Amino acid sequence: MFSNVEVDYLKSQRLARIATLGKENQPDVAPVGFEFDGRYFYIGGHNPSQTRKFRNVRSGNRKVALVVDDLVSVSPWNPRGIRVYGEAEIVEREGRFGPGEYLRITPTISWSWNLDGEHGSQRTEHNWETE
Repeated sequence: MFSNVEVDYLKSQRLARIATLGKENQPDVAPVGFEFDGRYFYIGGHNPSQTRKFRNVRSGNRKVALVVDDLVSVSPWNPRGIRVYGEAEIVEREGRFGPGEYLRITPTISWSWNLDGEHGSQRTEHNWETE
């Protein structure tokens, strides 16, 4: 499970990047809005079924990577964030973008770094399958 610090960070952010895998094993990455309910990540949007990420998951490539990050400062360079590997499935729900199809991502492993904003602070890893 995510720590309280990680949950607070995720709930403070609105933008992520999701990577999916296409039929020819070509990775594709896209910026997305997301919701996080403490357990799952949800990716929606306008006409989501027309997007490559939905087509990739619908075709059976369910493994995804999601990165939520930002910069505490640029001088000095001080990034922070969370990277998640997981399995995606398409579900119907009511969400930020209204009712409709969403990708629901179940985390399998995650890493976070620098969430306290202190440059070079400790990284954290969670293996959801063993915790």
